[in-house]
Amino acid sequence: MDFSEKVISTLPVVVRRRVKFGECDPAGVVYTPNFSEFALSAYQWFISTLLGEPMFGFMKRTGFDSPIKALSFEFRNMLEVEQVFDMTCIVTDIRTRTFDVVITGRSITDPARDLFVAQVTPITLSRTERKSITIPDVLRQKLEHYRQHTT
Repeated sequence: MDFSEKVISTLPVVVRRRVKFGECDPAGVVYTPNFSEFALSAYQWFISTLLGEPMFGFMKRTGFDSPIKALSFEFRNMLEVEQVFDMTCIVTDIRTRTFDVVITGRSITDPARDLFVAQVTPITLSRTERKSITIPDVLRQKLEHYRQHTT
């Protein structure tokens, strides 16, 4: 593989990643904090894919930000250097100002073997006022459409 990460499916969004040497301890096992980088990178690919353009450019142009309000993990199996795995993104809940994306990391050699499950909960904020706002209609519609077609 000549990449460390790429989108391999758009419905659902699946991001394939290869573990790099620098993400591991001397024994070749991924450092725990790197799992948050994996999940947040998959989330960014998810939103960019959903919007059809880079996430940060879209948010800047439409006047909102979406910092992460909550991030949780369940670790199920270890990841090792050069291991290739897939992260599947599923929208599980859409509220007024926040929504949840569950990201499941799975081994590509044994897809039934979950490596981790992360839940990312962004909140939408006005870029100018820095206060929470309702999820912009264009984003809400895309989230709802995606959820309908992936559950």
